[in-house]
Amino acid sequence: MAHGPGRAALYAAVAAKGFRRYATYRAATLAGIFTNTVFGVILAQTYLALWAERPGLGGYDQAQALTFVWIGQSLHMAVAAMGGGSEEELMERIRSGDIAVDLYRPVDLQLWWLAQDAGRACFQLFARGALPLAFGALVFDLALPASPGTWIAFLTAVALGLLVSFGIRYLVALSAFWLLDGAGVGQLAWLVGMFFSGMLLPLNVFPGLLGEVARVLPWSSILQLPADVLLGVHTGTGLLGVYAFQLAWAVALLAAGRALQSLATRRVVVQGG
Repeated sequence: MAHGPGRAALYAAVAAKGFRRYATYRAATLAGIFTNTVFGVILAQTYLALWAERPGLGGYDQAQALTFVWIGQSLHMAVAAMGGGSEEELMERIRSGDIAVDLYRPVDLQLWWLAQDAGRACFQLFARGALPLAFGALVFDLALPASPGTWIAFLTAVALGLLVSFGIRYLVALSAFWLLDGAGVGQLAWLVGMFFSGMLLPLNVFPGLLGEVARVLPWSSILQLPADVLLGVHTGTGLLGVYAFQLAWAVALLAAGRALQSLATRRVVVQGG
């Protein structure tokens, strides 16, 4: 197995390869930008109607609520909210038995897939994220910050959110070691993630105990917290608290993934042959 700088260079190369791989799908990328933009317009109109009836809902004014919509559309594919991440390929490799080849590589399986997913996420963030957000800013009155420091804080929260997202999706993919078809688990995870990340409605809007529970689940790290950082809800020590919360969930999920991976590879059941 590679060690030290050589190992870091290897994973960096894997991430770069993942970026280039998705960059080749130009038609799919353009179609995705169009889809995210159209859905963003529909959701923004829904939010306009809702906030017109309930001004200040969830602690947001109308401009902040609209900004939340377009942040969600900019992060949608990067966090693989409805699939499309590296977990789908990993699940298929487990089902077909090709995972045996991966296990013989002189690299760490989890870090290999994390690097590949990081490359994919970076491409989706900048290719499919920037344009919908720019469109939203042109068409709607958004509450985007002028301070570069706020944008840096936001991107840091996004990076930690991507780690949490990968941690969840890696656990979902590993379920294929025990299931004939992990697609059902994947679809359930995506539905739960869409609801509890705030992708459909900010978690601040959720009432009572549901809202309290939603905000301490890992999915809140994926959209709700990065959006609140960009909106200036968390600053100073509050911002450090956000990072600590995200990092704690990322470490816990990655550790759980490593433990499940170890358990799975001890009994490797090749389901495809």
